[in-house]
Amino acid sequence: MSVFGAYSRYYDLLYRDKDYAGEARYVDALVRKYLPGARSMLEFGCGTGRYTREFSRLGYAVYGVDISEDMLAEAGEKNKDIENARFSYGDMRDLRTGEKYDAVTALFHVFSYQTTNKDALDALKTVSAHLNPEGVAVLDFWYGPAVLTQKPEVRFKEVEDDELRVSRIARPELYPNESVVKVNYDAFIEFKTGSHAKNIEKISECHNMRYFFITELGLMWDAACMECLSVEEWMTGREPDVNSWSAVAVLRSGDRGRIR
Repeated sequence: MSVFGAYSRYYDLLYRDKDYAGEARYVDALVRKYLPGARSMLEFGCGTGRYTREFSRLGYAVYGVDISEDMLAEAGEKNKDIENARFSYGDMRDLRTGEKYDAVTALFHVFSYQTTNKDALDALKTVSAHLNPEGVAVLDFWYGPAVLTQKPEVRFKEVEDDELRVSRIARPELYPNESVVKVNYDAFIEFKTGSHAKNIEKISECHNMRYFFITELGLMWDAACMECLSVEEWMTGREPDVNSWSAVAVLRSGDRGRIR
């Protein structure tokens, strides 16, 4: 089972308070700043299709890709009413669809799952290969200066609905020589109804997350023949600083990797 396999059943419950609609509008504004007429989108790490649905409402024909078959099954089922969305399996590091898109996205830190330099560079080359000549890519990522300043800490989250109660503990381990945080998750799922009522299921997973610095990303953008149009703090538009755990880069295919 993939790292997201077990969580696919509870993913939407865990993130039910996430403002997918607002974040989609924010990303749409970033794209349309540089390509006002954008209509097609390749979405890496589509998960259960929450962003996909919002982008389709904003007028995009969306091709959602994920490495989790379980997530894709959820996405297909929950979005079968959407005509301009489709889903399939694919790895950001080596996918080639044979098509070009006005926009390519990798959101909710999908790019930070590329933990080695080779993985990150291969992912950027994949993004570049799928962009139309004036197309725009939007990638968010863990911002290194903030990660090393604030330091990852243990977090607890509990959510429930009429059927389930999910309690999740995240225990991070910092590996600064690798620029990686290993987040160890223990989730306890209590069934509230049905034949499994009062049963508790435990799921344990480890997510390896890479944090990045602008200087190293500049080298990767150069190597992938991409031009960086802007970098900002996620959702605010401010210049990222030591308080900006999440940053976002807007990229375009080109022979310059420097920020304008």
